[in-house]
Amino acid sequence: MSCNYADGLSDYKHKGVLGVPEVFDDESTVDEKCEQLAKWILGSKHVVIHTGAGISTSAGIPDFRGPKGVWTLEKKGAKPTVNVAFDEAIPTTTHMGLKALVEAGFIKYIISQNIDGLHLRSGLERKYLAELHGNMFIEQCLKCRRQYVRNKPAPTVGKKLTGDVCKGTKNSRACRGGNLIDNILDWEHDLPEDDLELSFMHSALADLNICLGTTLQIIPSGNLPLRNKRYGGKLVICNLQPTKHDKKADLKISTYVDVIIEKVAKRLGVEIPSYTKEVDPTKASPCSLEWTIPSEEVKLLDKHYGKTIRELSNDRKNKSLNNSRNEKLDYFKCKPKKLKKEEPVENTIDVRNSVKQEKSSAE
Repeated sequence: MSCNYADGLSDYKHKGVLGVPEVFDDESTVDEKCEQLAKWILGSKHVVIHTGAGISTSAGIPDFRGPKGVWTLEKKGAKPTVNVAFDEAIPTTTHMGLKALVEAGFIKYIISQNIDGLHLRSGLERKYLAELHGNMFIEQCLKCRRQYVRNKPAPTVGKKLTGDVCKGTKNSRACRGGNLIDNILDWEHDLPEDDLELSFMHSALADLNICLGTTLQIIPSGNLPLRNKRYGGKLVICNLQPTKHDKKADLKISTYVDVIIEKVAKRLGVEIPSYTKEVDPTKASPCSLEWTIPSEEVKLLDKHYGKTIRELSNDRKNKSLNNSRNEKLDYFKCKPKKLKKEEPVENTIDVRNSVKQEKSSAE
């Protein structure tokens, strides 16, 4: 049902740039870049990963804008020849590798645009994951807003009733049977507030944002990896197609993401486990795992965020002041510094509402 997911969305014509040819770095270049990435991860305190459809193609789930993507072929009146059902796909080397790197302490947080549930099924804990566009294996109560893991993909998309009833509690009181809906976003829906808030803060706090398998065309998710640039953080993009932010990246690696994760994990001394049903909460019987983000988690990060961003902003202002003084000295020495002309901003596809208001402390 992976292609059918896209068929279930409402019609939307502006789906971004489609079918751009893929580019591959040669083997020696990939080795050098992966070595550099591993060193940056080792030297970083807050690494955040941003994942897109490209990390699931090796599981048999087609992407959207690649040469053989769902929307690329749709434009030609065709459909992907490879199309594994969501409940038959299994987490890839990248999914399992990211989970291992999180558990080893190298990765702080993962922000995903994917709805295939493979991060969940890899055994990754909810506290390390934001799902901006939903999850096929999650349903949410209309009444108490709690989320629960399903054994099978939801029968609907677009926040529609699944036919199930909530059995949870809120504030120690029974929910009394609120109706459950899928949590897959359609084009007009707002992004989930807590997932977006955590993504916003983690992206800004990151000294290293790493993008895997995404062309970064959808906003606000596509712009989140740039949040740390104003505070001196690095941006790494790992994708076969060009992306709208390539010129802003400190490093671009063009090869399969599974290869990148394998090489980086090996250099960091982290073993990537194989997928087993024992780590997959969708295979539990009965399936009763709650998937709600605790409000305390958001408040805790918010407090840390405010303090850290103020410190980073002050450091930036001090550096800017010093640079300004140096520029004045250069001017009087008849050596004015040249300013680079800013690249024109590319058009973006605003398919979901952006963050309604950014925190004043991040400005």
